[in-house]
Amino acid sequence: MIIKRVGPVSVAKIGGVLYAVFGVIAGAIMSLIGIAGAFAMPEEGAGIFGALFGVAAIVVLPIVYGVLGFVTTLVAALIFNAAADLVGGIELEVQ
Repeated sequence: MIIKRVGPVSVAKIGGVLYAVFGVIAGAIMSLIGIAGAFAMPEEGAGIFGALFGVAAIVVLPIVYGVLGFVTTLVAALIFNAAADLVGGIELEVQ
C-alpha cells in the first residue's frame, strides 16, 4: 500500500484536535503555576490576578493551540502532497 495523497483539511482537523488537547494540558499546568505564584505573593489582591490568569490559561491556550495546530498541520499536509508527487509517496506494509 502506498500513500500518495492525504486530504489536507481532514489531516488538519485531527491535528487541530490533538493540539487543543495539548493546550488543555498546558493550560492546566499554567493555571496551577499562576495560582501557586499568586499565593506566594504577599501583596493584597495578588490572589485575584493569579486566579484570573489561571482561568484565562484554561480557556485561551486550548483555543490558540487548536487554531495554530490546525493551520500548521494543514500546511504540512499540503507540503506532504507536493513531496509525495515528486517521490511517489510513502510505502506501507500492513498485515
